[in-house]
Amino acid sequence: MGNALEVINLNKRYNDFRLNSVSFALPEGKIMGFVGQNGAGKTTTIRCILNMAERSNGEIKIYGLDNIHDEMAVKQEIAAVFDDIFFVDTWRIRDIDKILKGFYDKWDSAKYAAYLKEFELSPEKRVRELSRGMKMKLMLAVAMSHGAKLLILDEPTSGLDPVARDELLDILSNYISDGEKSVFFSTHITSDLDRIADYVTLIDHGKIFYTGEKTNLLNHFRIISGSPADITTELKGKIIGLSYTSEGFNGMIESSDAANFPSTMATRAPVIDEILIHISKEGGQE
Repeated sequence: MGNALEVINLNKRYNDFRLNSVSFALPEGKIMGFVGQNGAGKTTTIRCILNMAERSNGEIKIYGLDNIHDEMAVKQEIAAVFDDIFFVDTWRIRDIDKILKGFYDKWDSAKYAAYLKEFELSPEKRVRELSRGMKMKLMLAVAMSHGAKLLILDEPTSGLDPVARDELLDILSNYISDGEKSVFFSTHITSDLDRIADYVTLIDHGKIFYTGEKTNLLNHFRIISGSPADITTELKGKIIGLSYTSEGFNGMIESSDAANFPSTMATRAPVIDEILIHISKEGGQE
């Protein structure tokens, strides 16, 4: 199994922000969630992958093709879905078939019509008449009708009601079921990762904090709490995002360090939200 997406030592500098040697790989046939707080670098990374922003240096490969030197071939293999639709408001859904099929070598009008029926999208509706959930379905119908092997989505479930989110996640899961297609999506809603992600890449302050299998991320850390009197200076240095409460303290440690802490301290497995919160408090230090 090869990689659908490889980002290798990606650097990008703005006046007040930089991506710092960002590297990760998405295996073919898998779903990767891309998470981090606002301003961490998620959208900038996605814009570099899509060649919508010029990188300072580094490499980006999609199914082995360079995203700049092989841009025309790459664009046939990928589809991007953002948090809003870019189609003209007055277009009817049926018109999109005629407008877009000239841009894609593998566009399939019959498949597009089938997706409209499956997603319950009336061909006669205009884009401006669609709800947010319907717009997401329309963009996915377009993406899957031109044979895209890699879907890249930036906050696709943001603002969707629970039913629409559930439907969207089902679509993504079905999309990769043949083992050949892949999904890379950024999100603030970590319950989406619990539902469908195989891999997670966590970015903080422009640096990759973790990238790999989701289960390994959750197993790598423990949430710890106890009395401040039990913490030595040495132990404090091992706690990520240490904070104090009226009853004691809480923080996060690497699972390998758990044996070094007194048994009077309580530990448990984290959820992804807690990992994000604690590394944010720590300032993204690895």
